[in-house]
Amino acid sequence: MDDRKLDFTIARLGEGRFNSPMNSVHFIDDADRVVYHAVMSDVSRILGRGQELPSLEQAGPRGRIFHDPSRLAVGIVTCGGLCPGLNDVIRSIVLSLYHHYGVKRVFGFRYGYEGLVRPFKHEPLMLTPENVSWIHEVGGTILGSSRGPQDTTKMVATLKDLGVGILFAVGGDGTLKGAQQIAEEALRQGLEISVLGIPKTIDNDISFVQTTFGFETAVSEAQRASDAANIEAEAAHNGIGLVKLMGRDSGFIAAFTVLVNSQVNFCLVPEVPFSLQKFLQALTQRLERRGHALILVAEGAGRDLMSGKEERDASGNVKHGDIGIFLKDAIIAHFKTNGVPVTLKYIDPSYTIRSVPANAHDSAFCLLLGQSAVHAGMAGRTNMLVGFWNHRFTHVPISLAVSERKKIDPRGALWSSVLASTGQPDNLD
Repeated sequence: MDDRKLDFTIARLGEGRFNSPMNSVHFIDDADRVVYHAVMSDVSRILGRGQELPSLEQAGPRGRIFHDPSRLAVGIVTCGGLCPGLNDVIRSIVLSLYHHYGVKRVFGFRYGYEGLVRPFKHEPLMLTPENVSWIHEVGGTILGSSRGPQDTTKMVATLKDLGVGILFAVGGDGTLKGAQQIAEEALRQGLEISVLGIPKTIDNDISFVQTTFGFETAVSEAQRASDAANIEAEAAHNGIGLVKLMGRDSGFIAAFTVLVNSQVNFCLVPEVPFSLQKFLQALTQRLERRGHALILVAEGAGRDLMSGKEERDASGNVKHGDIGIFLKDAIIAHFKTNGVPVTLKYIDPSYTIRSVPANAHDSAFCLLLGQSAVHAGMAGRTNMLVGFWNHRFTHVPISLAVSERKKIDPRGALWSSVLASTGQPDNLD
């Protein structure tokens, strides 16, 4: 996005009305902002135009807060697909509300946005430090999840009836768009409800967010699958290991798995088109040289190679054909036609990866994300998400974060490193 169009202004319900009950902490001043650009040439270009550097609000506790903790009720909802760290985020929010601000009423809405619509009859859970004390040890979400939008007016009515002053929505692109609509409807009705998004996407594809929780755990688990596939490939003459990883529109999991496993020979991602003919030719040459090969493919790669009627899931995402099965069949058919015996092992660890508990780094990251979201909500921020940029937790307008998907730049440093590691041709299209 053109940096001249960047607007990181965060909506507020109003100025702080109460002193924060937190003690012995460093309060963040609103002037403490995180510069968006990190490269000097970009900084020089902007200053040369006589403009201020784009910057984001830094997350953290404020000395003055908007909501009265003694009268406040809070809601938490988790939406979309599972991701390592969901329970960690829930736990962090509850503990921060209780111990930092003394908020006692915390509703956990069941099964995504369905839990905010009365006809589904999903009664909310009352969340306390006691009943979330253990949840970070297991994967998934104790609140359950669902995909798809619900009636915004009905969701806001539920929040109003329960006296909820802050709603934390944990989810990806569709969830954040839903949170934006809730925030706008609450504002239209004159309700003092802060709506905070916590970006959850195993694909790490939310714009203006450096990394999302669960991504590091996903890469660690993907490494296990790629190691297994490589062992199988090396154990057979003309052995091929094929691993399909998650990555509907962005191939970050596949790319980073390459970087932690230097044995990968081909990495196929949605951002970089490839032709089946050139790929099979390069694979044939690889087998002739080394006798085995390891291939990683993101689920959204090669979508133009598979024909079929375009369908969408409940979240509005295009349902692509299964590139893993497609490639497996195409590879086997190619070598059979050419009279070359191969042994191919196909692994799809996608749902295994989604359901595991967060690793130590992600768990700590989730704790800080949850705390940052609570601080922002208590300070009266709304229609925003908590992000991470230039190694600082930040506030990002939801409208900006959902404006486009973050993707690998085929001309950037990350993809260059992938090509250097795999040795695959830089043009397979």
